[in-house]
Amino acid sequence: MSSHKSQPMHNKLWVVIPAAGSGRRFSQSELKQYQLLDHKTVLEHTVERLNGLALAGYVLAVAPDDDVVSTLALAAAEKAHFCAGGKERVDSVLNALNYLTQIADENDWVLVHDAARPCVTLAALHALVDKAIETDQAAILAIPVRDTLKLVQTEDLISNTVSRESLWQAQTPQMAKLGVLKQAIEQALQDNQVITDEASALEYVGHPVIVVQGRSDNIKITYPDDLQLARLITRSQA
Repeated sequence: MSSHKSQPMHNKLWVVIPAAGSGRRFSQSELKQYQLLDHKTVLEHTVERLNGLALAGYVLAVAPDDDVVSTLALAAAEKAHFCAGGKERVDSVLNALNYLTQIADENDWVLVHDAARPCVTLAALHALVDKAIETDQAAILAIPVRDTLKLVQTEDLISNTVSRESLWQAQTPQMAKLGVLKQAIEQALQDNQVITDEASALEYVGHPVIVVQGRSDNIKITYPDDLQLARLITRSQA
């Protein structure tokens, strides 16, 4: 593990992990965050990685009927907080931010990270935190698009090739001040905007967001074969 130390902060650092989704692309019956990666669940790996940072705490937004999360050996369990998740990912994130407003300052930093991204490295986490603090701006991990992109609109036919120049693939964590992010999401939802990630809400309200280059191994487990890839990545990182 890297010995790198993030820059000192006057404001605390929190993590929000939306973990209430059904994950239907992975399975109709099994939640991807509770699949095993070498004797630990995906979520346990994810929480352990995030706690490599000096967190004040982390909030898991889980389904009201979730009876698994309470049985897990979560890293830094004394820092764990729980709230009810929502119908969509953005609803879960907003619920967690509302929870945080009761125990955190609006100028504290919040990282929102997918429950099913267990391979994020500590070095990437520090790079993100350092950049956000240094610039006092929201920031996200992302990687430049490498492959040729095709626009397919009807009947699996290619309409045209899309230039990949200046295109980046967003990852998580995505980091912003608590008050700024909460207000951005609330405004975007009020205006019926489609919010696919935290950055899209911040972009909508005109708040600058910086891209910090991440790593291609920071994969999100979406389909069943992603689980095997995540096993290979975590083993190689170890």
